[in-house]
Amino acid sequence: MPRGVLLMETNRIQTPLLLTSYLFEYPSADWWEGVPTHAAAVVDVERPQSREVFEEFFGYIGETERQEFEDAYVRAFDFSQNTNLYLTTHNRTDFGKQSEEMLRYKQLFLDAGYDLERELPDYLPALLELAAAVPERTSLHILHEIQPKLELLRDRLIEAKLPYAFLLDVVLTEASALEGRTA
Repeated sequence: MPRGVLLMETNRIQTPLLLTSYLFEYPSADWWEGVPTHAAAVVDVERPQSREVFEEFFGYIGETERQEFEDAYVRAFDFSQNTNLYLTTHNRTDFGKQSEEMLRYKQLFLDAGYDLERELPDYLPALLELAAAVPERTSLHILHEIQPKLELLRDRLIEAKLPYAFLLDVVLTEASALEGRTA
């Protein structure tokens, strides 16, 4: 599955999921090059509240020095066990249960016809991108599977006063709206 690529034809939830996936990715040189393209895609987000979150987050990126933004990202996700982006590591002391959970995430990819070559299956940006690449019912199933972990990570991001918490609010809100459409 290509990483960080916006789909040409999208349903209502695809753009918010892809933008969130992108914004949780490590800010590499390629990532920085993609900022203008992804920021421009915000106009395709249907829900006004979600669109506003993305506009503010891209504004935050634009107002922050590149090195400062990258340092903050590393502190938030690479050096913190509480807020890292590998969902099976949160609240996990039983490695057997962690392995079972990892296999469930791996199966989500395989069931959708994808396999990960460079990422672990519990990596949040990869899961969000997967949920964006599948039909809405399958997307809803994936989002339900990871919802408790998203809520836990969101709470931890709020505690740490990190703006990424608002991005998870978007995902949870969009998932709730999707549930209403597919019910």
